[in-house]
Amino acid sequence: MTWAKVAPVLMLVCSNVFMTFAWYGHLKHKAAPLVLAILVSWGIAFFEYCLAVPANRIGSEAYAPAQLKAMQEVITLAVFCGFSVLYLGQKVTVNQLIGFAFIALGAFFVFRNPLGVS
Repeated sequence: MTWAKVAPVLMLVCSNVFMTFAWYGHLKHKAAPLVLAILVSWGIAFFEYCLAVPANRIGSEAYAPAQLKAMQEVITLAVFCGFSVLYLGQKVTVNQLIGFAFIALGAFFVFRNPLGVS
């Protein structure tokens, strides 16, 4: 397993933690002014970009852009589920899991190469 295959996964997981906090973390602080939520979220998102951009640059050595995007979506949903339960105190429903499974199935097909063509 090469660095170009492993690094993007690790970096995308970390970047998604930042982005999930940027997009949804403010929901626990609804009394804060919206402009403050926007500015704090924007600051958090900076760190997400510092990981996501290099992850895709490094990952492009081992994965096609569509594969990187599919990987990103599956990681995003996994991180979001954990965040939703652990930070927001929400329950993940069966319907949500089914929907996320369909997205993961789509990612499976993006990575599948039935004709052996690269």
